[in-house]
Amino acid sequence: MRSAELFAGCGGLALGMSRAGFTHALMAEFDFDAVETAKHNKARAIEHVAHWPVEKTDVRDINWEPLRGQLAVVSGGPPCQPFGIGGKKMGPDDARDMWPEAVRAIREAAPEGFLFENVRNIAGPKFRGYLEWVLRHLARPMLTRTVGETHEEHLARLMRARARPEYRVAWQVVNAADFGAPQIRHRVLIFGARDRLNVTPTTMPPTHSHDRLLWDQFVTGDYWKRHGLKGKRVPSSTRDIARVRDLKAHGVAPAELPWVTVRDAIKELGEPDGARNHVFQPGARVYPGHTGSPLDRPAKALKAGDHGVPGGENMMVRDDGSVRYFTTREAARLVGLPDDYLFPRSWSESMRQLGNAVPAQLGEAAGKWLRDIIF
Repeated sequence: MRSAELFAGCGGLALGMSRAGFTHALMAEFDFDAVETAKHNKARAIEHVAHWPVEKTDVRDINWEPLRGQLAVVSGGPPCQPFGIGGKKMGPDDARDMWPEAVRAIREAAPEGFLFENVRNIAGPKFRGYLEWVLRHLARPMLTRTVGETHEEHLARLMRARARPEYRVAWQVVNAADFGAPQIRHRVLIFGARDRLNVTPTTMPPTHSHDRLLWDQFVTGDYWKRHGLKGKRVPSSTRDIARVRDLKAHGVAPAELPWVTVRDAIKELGEPDGARNHVFQPGARVYPGHTGSPLDRPAKALKAGDHGVPGGENMMVRDDGSVRYFTTREAARLVGLPDDYLFPRSWSESMRQLGNAVPAQLGEAAGKWLRDIIF
């Protein structure tokens, strides 16, 4: 199954799609450092990465004609900065908004399906109208904007269209932890399938749950046994206390797998030893709003600032209450990258790439979901 990956970053979504069975015919990323990271691992023949055709590419320069009708799927995560909680929140008025290029890729490449992701905030009140334009335009990519036509005017015309859409589209807000990533990361996923396939994309059901983690921790205690930890443990919040009480009253283990915790993810790595990007980074400290990630829950979302790690985030809280920054290796595990996937750049630059990355676990789950819909 041939695919194309846009806005590939350091390769989180691309790796998930590769694990889901897709082979990349094109893989585009504009950021030089992210491209160098992917090329570094391609050269090292990492599994699923050795054949990545990754190149530093401005998606606006891509000629899709040679790939028209040749792709099963186009996937990617258009830059989220125009729609993120931080920043200027300029949305479609931001020069970094690449959603029109995502639509162009579908219009010109005509794949069987597509998968795009973005920050949850694009589904919020400020940008909900623009998300609606994206969804409607992806469904009818041939119905393009005219010169001088606003997004709102184009959306109205898309909504009035009577002909059958070229693609059937579904979207959902997901938490990556619900799909096996050891990271609380909320994203919007957009699935599309060609109308002629006569299948309608549906939303993905979670495979993992917080309830099952609470069950394993505070009902059976299996979680603590698995990690060789003794002593009575209690939930850390009143909400979790109430939920554990309900789980005990119900008496049946939740069907999903448990959320994967930081402790699960970094098990056996040990303290930083300098090998394979597992290097101690000094300077971590706690202050209001930046308190680090507890070991026995999925990590807080890794953050990516324009100049490295923002605001002292991306820390773990150790068992003794002290904090330290995640090493690049630990952060890579939180993103689902294997231990032989190395980062040749500095810690701050590598953490920026990881903070922008789609967890590979989520990418694999979404890739398999779309694959099973269209094939």
